Amino acid sequence: MRRPARLRGVKFRNFSIIAHVDHGKSTLADRILEHLGAMGERDKREQTLDTLELERERGITIKSTPVRLRYVRPESSGHAGEEYVFNLIDTPGHVDFGYEVSRSLAACEGVLLLVDASQGVEAQTIVNAYLAIDSNLTIIPVVNKIDLPAADPEGAAQELEEVVGIPAEDAIFASGKTGAGVPEILEAIVERIPPPSGNPDAPLKALIFDSVYDAYQGVLLFVRVLEGKVSPKDKINLFSNGKNFEVDRLGTFSPGLIVGHSLEAGEVGWIAAGIRDIGDAQVGDTITRTDFPTDAPFPGFKPAQPVVFSGLYPTDTEDYRRMREALERLKLNDAAFSFEPETSEALGFGFRCGFLGLLHAEIIQERLEREYDLDLIATAPAVIYRITLTSGEVLTTQNPAEFPTRDRMEKVEEPYIKLSVMLPEEHVGPVMQLLQERRGSMVTMNYVGKRVELIYQVPFAEILYDFHDRLKSISRGYASMDYEITDYREGDLRKVDIYVNNEIVDALAVVVHEDKAYSLGRKIVDKMAEVIPRQMWAVPVQAAIGGKIIARATVKAYRKDVLAKCYGGDVSRKKKLLNKQKKGKARMKQIGTVEVPQEAFLAVLSTED
Repeated sequence: MRRPARLRGVKFRNFSIIAHVDHGKSTLADRILEHLGAMGERDKREQTLDTLELERERGITIKSTPVRLRYVRPESSGHAGEEYVFNLIDTPGHVDFGYEVSRSLAACEGVLLLVDASQGVEAQTIVNAYLAIDSNLTIIPVVNKIDLPAADPEGAAQELEEVVGIPAEDAIFASGKTGAGVPEILEAIVERIPPPSGNPDAPLKALIFDSVYDAYQGVLLFVRVLEGKVSPKDKINLFSNGKNFEVDRLGTFSPGLIVGHSLEAGEVGWIAAGIRDIGDAQVGDTITRTDFPTDAPFPGFKPAQPVVFSGLYPTDTEDYRRMREALERLKLNDAAFSFEPETSEALGFGFRCGFLGLLHAEIIQERLEREYDLDLIATAPAVIYRITLTSGEVLTTQNPAEFPTRDRMEKVEEPYIKLSVMLPEEHVGPVMQLLQERRGSMVTMNYVGKRVELIYQVPFAEILYDFHDRLKSISRGYASMDYEITDYREGDLRKVDIYVNNEIVDALAVVVHEDKAYSLGRKIVDKMAEVIPRQMWAVPVQAAIGGKIIARATVKAYRKDVLAKCYGGDVSRKKKLLNKQKKGKARMKQIGTVEVPQEAFLAVLSTED
């Protein structure tokens, strides 16, 4: 780490790039970094600000990445030689990380709102635009990917004006691939985005918009200083938990860490203060000095709360210790991820894990398998249910195996979401049918040019399995979705248990609406009957609600042809042999047990249904 000279008389601009997934945020950020000379020849690579291999492979941003850039205005601007420092924060694009995006935006005065010239306005474009508007940020609309053959920049700009109300003439046409439009974007940042406000002599107030764990320095806090000044050796206090720490080092990003002397109001940087637990450094929390504290924290802080839960089990029980170590390492860099040990009679020892959403769950599982070489079985994802017992006690659970019996429950409530879907008008009919299948109720329907925005209230559990894949399939990939959890509502929910050879298999228990209980139970038992190895006796596979069997399939027994030696003769002889065989099978069934192989669980839990 190197120490730069202090910047004197330099003007700051803090901005973020927001867009729908795959609209070219990281690629455009690359061109901006190249244009401002922030990347040497050795450092050049695609998606520079995406640090995880998984991010670059999938083309998505998972973690916010800040970078400090120096910009000198050219002669063509009429202000040649004026020097500015840009703090760029690259934000995640997926709905799962909406809270992180809102905190990153709180660290800025303006945003570049990207729209794909070939795809137009998408669901998360609208959500991100309104996030920026609610935060009173200056929005610079940028129509990206104008180099594509199917690009319609004027149409995309017009669509943005119709949907969000940003004038089409304000849009800058650019290409993250060729670098076209980048000089115009840099000038617009200077001209349109206001400088940061804040008094360096006021009490320290700094917003944490991200954090990472460093093996040597502990947790590094990524902060925007709103008021005051922070220097090494200062004693700081975290508002959410009241804990005190001493600042060891601090500095800025370029995009690596650069050690500095201090951070003042308006600057974006990092702080190392010997924090060992990333849970102490919550995104959205406020930092102040213990000897000169601020009166109130920055508003809008909420602790990270997992909303989707799933059981993760190693296929080889000997990997349990390695898996625990891997989860603890991932937890160091992800305060929103939670896990606790759990056991299953069918799958052995594993962990119940909590995630921000389905993409978050998929990323954690893939990182465990890829970076730590683990083979895992994941149980079906579940949401948090709120159960009111007949005794009046209210409890919450996300594990179907922990559901109380029906006679003890007065009512069950499930989380609902406000789901926004943007799609071409020709696909409206099939998508509305899909939403009705998922127990959705329409709120409104808005026409935007040739596109339609559908807003529905849908139970969260209904979109957990294959909803996104079905939506993309029905709309030929053109539909996009965004959601937010709104409230809890009472539902006619049932717990479906699966029995194999009259013994319950806890890992396959699911909570489902009564109308879908039979069809789901039938699918599971049919699939299990296909994959369970045949025994010397017939093995029943059953789905039950409480004590009532709703579906059954039978794994046929191996059977010797005991009539092969009978060449005719009286039928009573044949019946005697068959009855003798039947009694033997019954004896075997009484003393025999069925071991359900791991492959059977993998086959059932990985099925789209």
